[in-house]
Amino acid sequence: MNKQILVMGAGSWGTALALQLARVGHLVYIHSWKTEHNTKMVKDKHNNDYLPDSPFPANLLAIDNWSYIIHQCSDILIATPSLGFIDTINTLKPYLLSNQGIISATKGFCHNSYQLLDQLVAQTLRDNNFGLITGPSFAKEVAKGLPTAILAAAHDIDYAKHIQTLFNSENFRCYSSTDVTGAEIGGAVKNILAIACGISDGLGFGANARAGLITRGLNELTQLGLALGGNLETFYGLSGLGDLLLTCTDNQSRNRRFGVLIGQGKTKEQACREVQQVVEGIATTKVVHKIAQIYAVPMPIVEAIYNIIHQDMDMLTIAKRLLTRGLKEE
Repeated sequence: MNKQILVMGAGSWGTALALQLARVGHLVYIHSWKTEHNTKMVKDKHNNDYLPDSPFPANLLAIDNWSYIIHQCSDILIATPSLGFIDTINTLKPYLLSNQGIISATKGFCHNSYQLLDQLVAQTLRDNNFGLITGPSFAKEVAKGLPTAILAAAHDIDYAKHIQTLFNSENFRCYSSTDVTGAEIGGAVKNILAIACGISDGLGFGANARAGLITRGLNELTQLGLALGGNLETFYGLSGLGDLLLTCTDNQSRNRRFGVLIGQGKTKEQACREVQQVVEGIATTKVVHKIAQIYAVPMPIVEAIYNIIHQDMDMLTIAKRLLTRGLKEE
């Protein structure tokens, strides 16, 4: 049975998911927090700022007044940057009914409390189901309807399967899981590792170095995930290894592009301007570096990226330090 769904956040990822939900047959409403951007979408029936090649079908509507239609919607999909996630939850809270579900397409942690996003939702919304959608998926390819496999995770398996059913279609295969923690950690930490691979490639270190960073980065991601309560299998699935491979090897990844620019000698500010979209890995690096210290999880690659982009340390010095650490078993 087709649903009515509200999408809050109209960057490339939120818009791509809105297009996928409309493609399944749902009536989808989308809203941008940026007033000028939202006005353009309403007028154009198109998100020309982020996905100019993907006009909206008749069942995807950009709206100004989301509060007017929210009670008609079975689910609300949040696709804001992680910095705006809790503000979005707090804004929605007075309007939500207990039978409405919240689906997160946001990847990251809370930048103040170092909590996972599902923990924030549990503290703020006690009656609503919560799940997330994550995995190896570039927005432009999802918008075009190209084959994609993704993960829907929720603590309640029935709600995970509900999300799975909402999104699944002929070219968009959706798996379900109850490992919310593992799925969130994979989706967040891979952005840091994509920056690392970008810096390495920007410095001209080659394919061997990139493969080493991906492999050892997966180990760091896994060890942190296990320490926080995730399941081992999740880190070798779509939201772990799958998303990691995608973001570390293709320049559609804004985090990887940011890293390449840093490796080529651009400042953090210059690189962000060239990418022209939010680079989640910048803030996530600071949070994960702190969490790794709290849980005493060695994460030398994350520490290296933290030192480069937050401590302004020399890249070649950091690379040498990373390569000349004490020898150990794999």
